[in-house]
Amino acid sequence: MHIIVGSDHAGFALKEQIKVKLQIQGHTVEDAGCHSTDSCDYPDFGYAVGKRVAAGAGMGIVVCGSGIGISIAANKVPGVRAALCTSAELARLAREHNDANVLALGARNTAPELAHEMVAVFLATPFAGGRHERRTAKLNAGAGQ
Repeated sequence: MHIIVGSDHAGFALKEQIKVKLQIQGHTVEDAGCHSTDSCDYPDFGYAVGKRVAAGAGMGIVVCGSGIGISIAANKVPGVRAALCTSAELARLAREHNDANVLALGARNTAPELAHEMVAVFLATPFAGGRHERRTAKLNAGAGQ
């Protein structure tokens, strides 16, 4: 699977750990930045990952300190459904019910072991379709349309 990853400086270390684990598992990983712990702005990297995912390049994983800002940035891109998850169960539901295509994580509040578990569950869970298709169509078009 092709996976696009991105982070700000606060999420850099966790992003790097996730990259290594994904590559060991045989995934192709594209790094949209950042590339160091030098201070930078999370919207740049959330948006960059979102653009690649929306273009059909693969699934995305974004990481910042809390996961909130970078998920908001990714969700600004039409076609992106970024979900900030704090458990494997939420990662599963994000894929199964919401057809999320970007997983957002908070480096300051997520242990690496939990992050790896959430990534694995997120990538392995298919979209359930059915009754959820009507709802995701509304997400794609704009709620209530």
